[in-house]
Amino acid sequence: MQRRTLLAATAALAAPALVPALAQPAWPNRPIRLIIPFPPGGTTDILARYIGPPLSAALGQSVVIENRTGGAGTVGALETMRAPPDGHTICITISTLITTALLSRQPYHPVNDVTPILHLANVANILVVNKALPVHSVAELIAYGRANPGKLSYGSPGIGTSVHLSGEMFKQATGIDMVHVPYRGGGPALADLVGGQLQLIFGNASSTLPFVRGDQVRALAVTAATRQSYAPELPTIAEAAIPGFAVAEWYAVIGPAGIPAPVTARLNREILAIVGTQEGRARLLDMGSEIVGGTPEEFGAFLRADMARTEALVRSTGIRME
Repeated sequence: MQRRTLLAATAALAAPALVPALAQPAWPNRPIRLIIPFPPGGTTDILARYIGPPLSAALGQSVVIENRTGGAGTVGALETMRAPPDGHTICITISTLITTALLSRQPYHPVNDVTPILHLANVANILVVNKALPVHSVAELIAYGRANPGKLSYGSPGIGTSVHLSGEMFKQATGIDMVHVPYRGGGPALADLVGGQLQLIFGNASSTLPFVRGDQVRALAVTAATRQSYAPELPTIAEAAIPGFAVAEWYAVIGPAGIPAPVTARLNREILAIVGTQEGRARLLDMGSEIVGGTPEEFGAFLRADMARTEALVRSTGIRME
């Protein structure tokens, strides 16, 4: 009798501990929302639509891509951070996550309010001009800009993006008076460049390369520190005219703060498996992207360091919300 009583008491004590474990649903147990903070046609959208189908197959759930645009990516970022931290909402974001937070009052912290999942890739920008503009090199562009102050307009996917930073750094280094025209994404800006509403853009390689290869725009140089294998004929801006000039944009996967570590690790592993294959690396390289990879912890450390670097860059260029 005493033994039965002891067993019953032990079971009663263990039962509450078992309930939470049994109540935890398997992950994922419903479709994954993959938020893209820019319109279709830009680099983030291209990456998402490449990753989405194989990620769906790996997880056994649909991956639903949602373009939530506006505020240079802040609308999509905020949508992500407000989602439950259960791993069913993730976002492919870019460097502007940090930059726009430094330039304006945003209702979130770009490091503390996110779960770092994967540093996906780095993408350089390509300086391209409308084909009607009578310039064929960076030196000729600088000479034209100095001779025609205020007559050059350059577009960007939004204030604080690497495309915008490239333009502002170019203005600062050359003394050219150029007008910045922010758009809701890289796709619309490139369309206006082809149409003649803009004269130039420092477009992300991933979304700009098809326009270069289609002979719709004229490429002058890349913003990276070294020449890029996808367009080795293009000089860097540093070697062409401005020593030390170097800008690249990072692309990453994040979620709302508080996603369980096992879920974060699984997402990191599955997405890296998609882009890390020989085919995946070749596909992204063809888009102008270089795979970075690494662990969620490494990406978290990178985020903190990049916030410090970006803050210094914003101060030195004097960039502000327009």
